[in-house]
Amino acid sequence: MERIFVGVAWPYANGSLHLGTLAGALLPGDIFARYHRMKGNLVLMVSGSDEHGTPITITAEKEGVSPKEIVDRYHEEHVKNIHELGIKFDNFSRTSNEFHKNVVKDFFLTLYEKGYIYPKKMKSFYCPNCNRFLPDRYVEGTCPHCGGRARGDQCEECGATLEPEEIIEPKCKICGATPVLKETEHLFFKLSDFEEPLLKWLEDKTWWRDNVMKFTMNFIKSGLKDRAITRDLDWGVEVPLKGYENKRIYVWFDAVIGYLSASMEWAEKAGKPDEWKKWWMEEAKHYYFLAKDNIPFHTVIWPSMLMAHGELNLPYDVPANEFLTMSGKQFSKSRGIGIWIPDILRKFDADAVRYYLSINMPEKHDTDWTWEDFIAKNNNELVAIYGNFIHRVLTFVSKNFGEVPEKEENEGREVLEEVHSLVREIGEDIEKCHFKEGMKKIMRIAQIGNQYMNSMAPWKLIKEDKQKCGSVLHVCLQIVKALAIASAPYMPQAAQSIWNMLGYVDRIDGHSWDDAMKDIERNRIGEPVPLFRKIDMEEVAEEPASKLDMRVALIEDVKDHPNADRLYVLKISLGNEKRRLVAGLKAWYSPEELKGRKIVLLANLKPAKLRGVLSEGMLLAADDGKRAYLLTPNAKEGSRVFFDGIEHEPAKEITYEEFRKIKIITQNGKVVYKEHVMKDKGGEIGIDGSVPDGCIIR
Repeated sequence: MERIFVGVAWPYANGSLHLGTLAGALLPGDIFARYHRMKGNLVLMVSGSDEHGTPITITAEKEGVSPKEIVDRYHEEHVKNIHELGIKFDNFSRTSNEFHKNVVKDFFLTLYEKGYIYPKKMKSFYCPNCNRFLPDRYVEGTCPHCGGRARGDQCEECGATLEPEEIIEPKCKICGATPVLKETEHLFFKLSDFEEPLLKWLEDKTWWRDNVMKFTMNFIKSGLKDRAITRDLDWGVEVPLKGYENKRIYVWFDAVIGYLSASMEWAEKAGKPDEWKKWWMEEAKHYYFLAKDNIPFHTVIWPSMLMAHGELNLPYDVPANEFLTMSGKQFSKSRGIGIWIPDILRKFDADAVRYYLSINMPEKHDTDWTWEDFIAKNNNELVAIYGNFIHRVLTFVSKNFGEVPEKEENEGREVLEEVHSLVREIGEDIEKCHFKEGMKKIMRIAQIGNQYMNSMAPWKLIKEDKQKCGSVLHVCLQIVKALAIASAPYMPQAAQSIWNMLGYVDRIDGHSWDDAMKDIERNRIGEPVPLFRKIDMEEVAEEPASKLDMRVALIEDVKDHPNADRLYVLKISLGNEKRRLVAGLKAWYSPEELKGRKIVLLANLKPAKLRGVLSEGMLLAADDGKRAYLLTPNAKEGSRVFFDGIEHEPAKEITYEEFRKIKIITQNGKVVYKEHVMKDKGGEIGIDGSVPDGCIIR
């Protein structure tokens, strides 16, 4: 019996979870933990919502709400989705709670007292327009190494960590101005002290994935630099030192300590406050599941912090996955690229999604999600092979025997030996974090079952030799039992359904992995029901209105267009973002009627020059063929405008031609798309005037 610690990378609570997070961290961690529990090992699996990063404050500023409102909303959603997906954490915590903050402060002070944290002046980006220092992700530019998109301290393309002065053509993410470098004092962690200790620690890690080891070694050998662990923010863990009241501990330092704090919190909740020490200070293997952009934080920075602290276990393995992509692009909340888990769970069975991501897991290279492949694998494999075998066995036994029939001594011996050998191999694959190979072998067991059943033809035997037929079906049911147990880490809800149909009334995950090799009990068969259903392409068609990024904006100033008599140039505010719009409202609204007024802005319309002036979006109004009527929102500027009942999946940019294809009209004094009403946080969007039904919104 071993102690196994499973740490799953903490998702940011600034938006819905996407399938990249599921494929990269949540699913492999859950498969691994579920298997080890069934093997009888002692498992502690933790994660939580990462709630202190600048993505949180950026999202809050865009929506015109507090960071707490953002993290509360998405933490609740994450917990719900994780439960629906069958992900089983011992503790799924959050970094904004006081327990975590206190652990971070204690950890910080331990390193500070040991001399691993020190003050140093540094240059940081300062936006003269916003009149403040900019945390890393408030700055965007070009990576000096690969030419890709850089966000503050890291390149999204090549993963390189960056110093502020390295970024090419930096821009403030909020206002678009060019920031300047100014001197400020921060606290630094002595990462450079751990270059040699890390290399020595890595010498025997022959079981690590090649991509993880290569990335880590290149990172270390390029030279480790001390890293700032504070930032000019007011959202985050307070620095427990005098003189730093206006700064916060930076997220990269804060979040990884979450693995420790969540373990300590789990022990506290269990009424055994010292129990966490068995995983952190006694013999235990620590595994961390994450996507490749998180590798250096878990193989370099976190181990260095643990070495500096002392007495805490270092990672045993960091089986990081490559990226799940869509049309070759990395899933990303910040760029709006992805398939969002709340959406996919509304349409499809959670285990169908788990199956596809398991058989398609990006373990060695990036893997592209395509709807065509998802449908093909669901219909041709999960339904036609796996589900079909189980359903045909159970329905035939239920109809003709009602219970598990007796088996003759040597019936199906060779087939069962092959199945049991595959079950053992699946376990070995999971232990090595080769999850895709394990899932392929589960499908191989289903194929073997189908082949055996076809060759033995029980539908003929039932007429000729019922005892022999029962013996054959007993073998088939043993294969179904093996499939149920082998599938439990991968598709837990389907596995439990199979278990109940086999006549068991307890939880399958309470059974040993080795039970897959044991004979089936003489149970009465439960009512057989299909496990999965076929999917067609119509079910995955995108809703075009979900791609609209509509926001409440405030008109701050109105000027005549210099080159057009009928146009205005509007200066608008989206909270902390300013834009310029060109609008054809001159015939119906005076500057005085517009200034200080709230409007609905189509914020992701591709910018275009109108008579020589760049327009950054488009205000929306109702058109009755004679005049325009402005839409009247209720919420604060920057707040989201949406269609009730349609998930918000805004594209980074849409064209005017794409927008025109989305027919938004007036109906009974409301603004609607199909049967969906346009709303904001304050309720339904109004119209500035009485307009007839059927007016187009443009």
